[in-house]
Amino acid sequence: MKKRKFGLVLSSVLAAGAILGACGAKDEEPEKENDKPSTGETTKEESFSIAMVTDVGGVDDKSFNQSAWEGVQAYGKEHGLSKGDGGFDYLQSSDHSDYDPNLNALLRRDFNLIYGVGFMMADAIEAIALDNPDAQFALIDAEAKVDNVVSILFKEQEGAFLAGVAAAKMSQSGKIGFVGGVDIPVINRFHAGFVAGAKAVNPDIEIQEKYTGFFDKADIGKITANSMYSSGVDVIFHAAGATGNGVFSEAKERKKKDPNANVWVIGVDADQYEEGKVNDTTNVTLTSMLKGVNTAVVDISNKAKNGEFPGGETLTYGLAEDGVKLADSRGAIPEDVQAVIDEYKEKIVSGEIVVPEKVEK
Repeated sequence: MKKRKFGLVLSSVLAAGAILGACGAKDEEPEKENDKPSTGETTKEESFSIAMVTDVGGVDDKSFNQSAWEGVQAYGKEHGLSKGDGGFDYLQSSDHSDYDPNLNALLRRDFNLIYGVGFMMADAIEAIALDNPDAQFALIDAEAKVDNVVSILFKEQEGAFLAGVAAAKMSQSGKIGFVGGVDIPVINRFHAGFVAGAKAVNPDIEIQEKYTGFFDKADIGKITANSMYSSGVDVIFHAAGATGNGVFSEAKERKKKDPNANVWVIGVDADQYEEGKVNDTTNVTLTSMLKGVNTAVVDISNKAKNGEFPGGETLTYGLAEDGVKLADSRGAIPEDVQAVIDEYKEKIVSGEIVVPEKVEK
């Protein structure tokens, strides 16, 4: 009887051991992907975040800063990012003293690539980049000789040359104007190209030139435009950021008062056709000299994301690189004038014409 009980107990122990052994063998098998517990998270490519600091013109200047911000947003959309930390963002500068704190604020938020927009930000970018050698920066419209900064320049003089050709050919009075912002090299390139292009097609053209000293004073732009138009100027090219909005305001007011008035504005950096809209049938924007800031931002951001950040280099975009060009005039420029513009464009691209970067005295 005792032997039978012992046999039953032994059988039970062996059976239990077999069950436990089977369970243990199952637990030791490699976990299949479908057997993993759900965490509620989705696996995706690690994001590469970018941000920018505007100059004093503001992100909605309808010009340079806005074009850069459009590039930042386009990059974000391309990679499924959201506005904010870990995605894309901007900080606006109301004064030059905002540059340093804004750049440092974006650094603390761990953005992978930070853009400084404008020549005036060069010193701040250089100093902060030197203090943070592992961070990546991009400087638009100026050069920084630092290994972790890529400098982005444009041959504004080439696009402005075509704007000068258009202005001189379209002027009825033989008087055209240039309204600049701050007297700095980038604006000098706009100025020089415009003068060279206008004089190429009309050596006797009269060109009035005024640097306002600001990129964010529309009221000063309006006063300047008023003075020029009142003296007989009929086409004004502005390279003044948000100050140029005042040039448009003055031209539109004059066109409303006198629908037959020959007053035109050539916009800058972005297509400013909407800025010149007087009504559904009338617009004072002749064309705009486009600067591919948005395209450059997307291009360099993708390079950096792919581990190809061109730190320490200066990248320059001109007519040949499609970095500058004139916007569609929507019929304001007739075909015969457009043919002349296209002819000069080809001469610049081929190297037959080298456009000066400074006004020739």
